[in-house]
Amino acid sequence: MKKLIVVFAVFIISCSKKQNVCENAAGSDSIISSDANLSEDSLSDSGKINSDPESSASITGNSRSAENGQTTTTINAEMLPLTLNEEFTDKQQSYIIKIENFSGESISGEIVPENPQMNIRFNQIRLPDGTLDGPFSREISYKTPDKGEIWLIVGKSNMASGVSTGKFTVKIK
Repeated sequence: MKKLIVVFAVFIISCSKKQNVCENAAGSDSIISSDANLSEDSLSDSGKINSDPESSASITGNSRSAENGQTTTTINAEMLPLTLNEEFTDKQQSYIIKIENFSGESISGEIVPENPQMNIRFNQIRLPDGTLDGPFSREISYKTPDKGEIWLIVGKSNMASGVSTGKFTVKIK
C-alpha cells in the first residue's frame, strides 16, 4: 500500500511538471507584437528587392505594408525568380509574400538568414482556393494545383529554439 502511495505521488509530481512545460510552450505561441519602435525609414529599407544577377525582377510592381507584427509584400508572378531582403526586429514577427497571378506548376523558395542559428522557416503556404499547408523548413518546393494568388508565410518555428530576430533573404523561383 505504501508503494502505491509513493508511485502515485511521483506520478502526480511528474504530471504537474509536464503541465508547466506545456504552459510555457503554449505561451510562446501567442502572437503579441507591436511595431511602435520601428521607424518609417527602417521599414522602407528592410524590404528592398535585390537587383542581383539571380533576380530577374524589377522593383516596380510590388507593394509592401507592415502592421501588427506582420509585414506583407505583394508581387506579381511575372517578377519571379526574385530575391527579397527582410529583417525581423521583434520575436513574434511574420512575413507574408503574396504572389498574384501565379500560373506555374510549382513554386520553390529558400530562406537564407545572416545568422545560421536564426530560428526561421516557411510556416505555411496559402493556395488559391484558400487552403493552407505547412509547416515547412527553410526550403520549400510545392506543386500548385490551381492558378491564382499564393501566399508564402515566413516566421519563427515554435518547435525550435534560437534567435528569431535578424536579417534574412528569401529567394523565390
